[in-house]
Amino acid sequence: MASQEQASYKAGETRGHAEEKTEQVMGKSREAVDATKEKAHQAKEKASETTQADKESTQEGKDQTGSFLGDKTEAAKQKASETAQSAKETTQAGKEKTGSLLQQTGEKVKSAAQGAADAVKSTLGMATCTGEDKNNKDATHADPDY
Repeated sequence: MASQEQASYKAGETRGHAEEKTEQVMGKSREAVDATKEKAHQAKEKASETTQADKESTQEGKDQTGSFLGDKTEAAKQKASETAQSAKETTQAGKEKTGSLLQQTGEKVKSAAQGAADAVKSTLGMATCTGEDKNNKDATHADPDY
C-alpha cells in the first residue's frame, strides 16, 4: 500500500512540475507577444509622426515658393511613403515572429504535458507498449493481451 501511495505522490509531483514549466513557458510567450505589440505600436506612431511632420513641411514649402519647394515636397512625400512602408513591414515581421513563437511555445507545452502524462502512466504501471518494449520480456504492460 505504501508503494502505491509513493507512486501516487510521485505522479502528483511530476504533474506539478509539468504545470509549473507550462506556466513559465506561457509567461515568456505572453511577454514576447506584448513586446512585439509594443514595438509595432511604436513603429506605427513614429511613421505617423514622420508623415505628419512631412505634411506640415510640405504645406510650408508650398506657401513659401514654387517649383523648387515643389520638388522638395515630392521628396518629403516619398520619404513619408517609404517610412510608412517600413513601419508596415516591421509590423508584419513582428506578427510573423510572434506567430512562430506562439507555435513553438504550444509545441513545447504539448510535449511537456505528454511527457508528464507518460511519466504518470509509467509510475502507475499503466504505460502502453512501444516497439522497443515488445523486445523487452521484463517490461510491464498495461495491455492484458500482450
